[in-house]
Amino acid sequence: MAGGLLRIYLGAAPGVGKTYAMLGEAHRRLKRGCDVVVGFCETHGRELTAGQLEGLETVPRRLVDYRGTSFTEMDLAAILERRPRLVVVDELAHTNIPGVRHEKRWQDVEELLAAGIDVLSTVNVQHLESLNA
Repeated sequence: MAGGLLRIYLGAAPGVGKTYAMLGEAHRRLKRGCDVVVGFCETHGRELTAGQLEGLETVPRRLVDYRGTSFTEMDLAAILERRPRLVVVDELAHTNIPGVRHEKRWQDVEELLAAGIDVLSTVNVQHLESLNA
């Protein structure tokens, strides 16, 4: 089985339109017949970005308890079970809550790609590890 393809929307700062553009591409691919799901998307309260989620199937987030507080994370197992052709995974540089399969979201994306699932993702320049060294 061939690995999936990764497309990253890179931005200089939060709020420049990465997520909005990524969701626009998801809609275009859906219209062309691609099996698309949203694995994780953070709108940060932006109405236009939230509107872009309409019409896209979303895999519910997984609830994770950590130190007495509940958090939601991307449900990697549910996405792998669903096996879409393309999955939207926002915020590639995110650090997952302890207790999920991988420490970093990019590791989740690696597993999706290894399973042959294409991924659309976003990252801000300041989150690139090599720039923080």
